[in-house]
Amino acid sequence: MTRWLEQQAAVRERRGLRRSPETRSVETRPAGGPVVELSSNDYLGLASDPRLAEAACEAVRRWGTGATSSRLVAGTTALHLELEEELARFTGMEAGLVFSSGYLANLGVVTALGGPGTLIVADEHCHASLIDGFRLSRSRVETFAHNDTEDAARLLSERHNRQGNSEPRALIAVESIYSVWGDAAPLASLLDLAVEHDAMLLIDEAHSLGVSGGAGAKGHEGHGAVAGTALAGHPNVVLTATLSKALGSQGGAVLGSALLREHLVNRARSFIFDTALAPASAAAALEGLRVIGDEPWRPAAVRDNAARLAAALRQETAQAGPVLSIPLPDAGIALRASRAAREMGIRVGCFRPPSVPDGVSRLRLTARATLAPDEIDYACATLRGILEETP
Repeated sequence: MTRWLEQQAAVRERRGLRRSPETRSVETRPAGGPVVELSSNDYLGLASDPRLAEAACEAVRRWGTGATSSRLVAGTTALHLELEEELARFTGMEAGLVFSSGYLANLGVVTALGGPGTLIVADEHCHASLIDGFRLSRSRVETFAHNDTEDAARLLSERHNRQGNSEPRALIAVESIYSVWGDAAPLASLLDLAVEHDAMLLIDEAHSLGVSGGAGAKGHEGHGAVAGTALAGHPNVVLTATLSKALGSQGGAVLGSALLREHLVNRARSFIFDTALAPASAAAALEGLRVIGDEPWRPAAVRDNAARLAAALRQETAQAGPVLSIPLPDAGIALRASRAAREMGIRVGCFRPPSVPDGVSRLRLTARATLAPDEIDYACATLRGILEETP
């Protein structure tokens, strides 16, 4: 086994795929300093907001630093229940259930709804946490071409044509805004498809909650892609979300019907057997929701800054949210470009296999509400120079 580990390490090094949180390829994040941050998921600038910090400190003083046990033993506090109610109200869903991470929320809902008898039809760009849920669910899984509802419809139709059909249930899995490409899913068409085929539509709102909403859903600025639309509260719709991006905290959630919540409490292993979300994280997320409600300029600023980044870097793909994706020929070139940017004081994401399929390595930039115009101008001018020198 040791020899195999050595061989695997050598292959990663040769292909430019080595990762380590202790090396310069993924540098330790400083507490401050002259870095233009274009890789963080702190979209609204709330992770260092003193209001969230004070809410977290008050929770620690009242409930302690840890949840002490799973939710079903002694880990549930009034904060957890309040957060679930507020998340449901915020997104327009009936009920919510909080998990200790967004990853575990996806694992929990997919495995609780999946299993023999459930067909999962998933967009080929789904996040790794969803894919791992598919694998653990023991469901038959089919992937459809990215954002291609006709391909998804074909897969769902074939389910009914199979001899001796043993799949009475179906789940369509997508992201509202995709984590690497940054484009949006055709949610309205997917809902029509789910209703037609009596399927559940699972929408991961990780990169939409706190950013999307408002333009086409008045009064829902930052409430996500679903709130204020026909999807909100629909019995065929389930949402998952993370509290660690726009909300500036930690944790995850599943939003849907009260019946779904009850099912997850009893069947989602990543909820039942995991220590509950720390009270400090629950309190910070609650405060983050309040800030978004009081300061709608933050979600709007994220989208404005994303558009400015795209225009300055001459990226023609319309930005649906905070993510800007720049394709590069291979993993080695992407890694060298990201290191060159870091040496110039700009931190960007470098996505290589297995985070993306072979042949589609890229730089990923994320817009934040608190980016200053001069930071955007400097970063874009520098990145244009680096990209022009890239073969």
